[in-house]
Amino acid sequence: MSESKKKKARTGVQGLDDILAGGLSEGNVFLLEGEPGAGKTTIALQFLMEGAAGGEPSLYVALSESEAELRDGAASHGWELKEPIHIFELTPQSLLDPEKEQSLLYSSDLELGEATAKIFEAFERVKPKRVVLDSLSEIRLLAQSSLRYRRQILAIKQFFARHNATVLMLDDLTSDIEDKTVHSIAHGVIRLEELTPSYGAERRRLRVMKYRGQRYRGGFHDFMIRTGGLRVFPRLVAGESRGSLARRKIPTDYPAFNALLGGGIDSGSSTLILGPAGTGKSLIAVTFAVAAVKRGERAALFIFDEELGLLFDRMKTMGIDMAALQKDGKLSVEQIDAAEVSPGEFAHRVCRTVDTQDIKTVIIDSLNGYQAAMPEENSLVLHIHELLQYLNRHGAATFMTVAQHGLTGDMHSPVDVTYLADTVIMLRYFEAMGRVRRAISVIKKRSGFHETTIRELEISNRGLVVGEPLADFQGVLRGVPIYVGTKAPLMQGPGA
Repeated sequence: MSESKKKKARTGVQGLDDILAGGLSEGNVFLLEGEPGAGKTTIALQFLMEGAAGGEPSLYVALSESEAELRDGAASHGWELKEPIHIFELTPQSLLDPEKEQSLLYSSDLELGEATAKIFEAFERVKPKRVVLDSLSEIRLLAQSSLRYRRQILAIKQFFARHNATVLMLDDLTSDIEDKTVHSIAHGVIRLEELTPSYGAERRRLRVMKYRGQRYRGGFHDFMIRTGGLRVFPRLVAGESRGSLARRKIPTDYPAFNALLGGGIDSGSSTLILGPAGTGKSLIAVTFAVAAVKRGERAALFIFDEELGLLFDRMKTMGIDMAALQKDGKLSVEQIDAAEVSPGEFAHRVCRTVDTQDIKTVIIDSLNGYQAAMPEENSLVLHIHELLQYLNRHGAATFMTVAQHGLTGDMHSPVDVTYLADTVIMLRYFEAMGRVRRAISVIKKRSGFHETTIRELEISNRGLVVGEPLADFQGVLRGVPIYVGTKAPLMQGPGA
């Protein structure tokens, strides 16, 4: 039987079975390694509880943790370890016996053989289908040499293989991180890692380093540990969700803005809104969400930078009651804390919202906040690429904002994703006739025609007001334009 068709033992960890193409192949030995606190014991307990839910007897061999500590840890997640889960506590007390230190025989020889024999006895007594051995560090210390350690692991593997048990060996990497003995023996290897950013919560991720005869989802996958267990967010692969969707124009409620956009934004496309702080990026994005609701569709906003109460109040002064739209279920709004959410979890939230609520308009405000959630900034573009491809293939129009550095003159973006976006809308401040004004232009649009003009933009209690093309000015995008016309078509502003 090929590995891919062999029966799998599900881990019970949400997301991990997807990465492992169904779970752990039955009757094999797997290594789960990571430094203390990475989440190995939590995964092991979920693995045993998943088997217990199907009536499979299981055995937890505790070499480095007492049964009371193990039960307390399970209770913190709301779990009760009861039959058919059996706990066998094996603490090598002989290590602390001074008499054995004086023996002519090596104490490690006696301890290692005795420990292995007791593990086999417990197995024969329980006859489990699933086994957790926690941890290999204790066996490595008893073996003392790499050769004896390898022989002992091989003996344990062969014993469990004869009984068709699925074994999860835990290694806390405290003895010898460079020792790859078990890597060559194990059928599969999963590595857990914990990253500590300079600010914010720790970030956890895992990687399948080996799985014999089985295709799996490679790379790093973010995960989190919460009350109730460990949850993995498989790395997003947009290529797995291909489809052909009919594109359609999505207009706004502002005719002049539609003219600038060449009729509107295409569904299933991405739009990047660039500009310095205060130019109206969030308002423009929200207007597309409101237009979607008016068409009878649903929209979702993921807000990184602004407190929701302040955003709702600010939009209400411009005639947009976001709280009411949210209450009616037409608008999904999530506040994202960049210091607490990993990129993988964020992508999972977006995709889950789009899939479960049939969302057709997605707003990410802003990519500056998304970047702050990245433990490695050089991966940001790849994350965004996969997310945009996924959303595009599901027919969702995505709007992203980026706050550029500075207020006037040369602008610099903290991250350049202009080549990923299908449409790029640029906002600028400029000074003319004794006032600081705003300008809007469409720099790029992959599909169809768009205006190449620069128009004045005003924010009032009516929302957006897009003026006529600024044909009599040169240098608007530099911030201090030169007037070259005879009559500048500038708006007078509120109350003028």
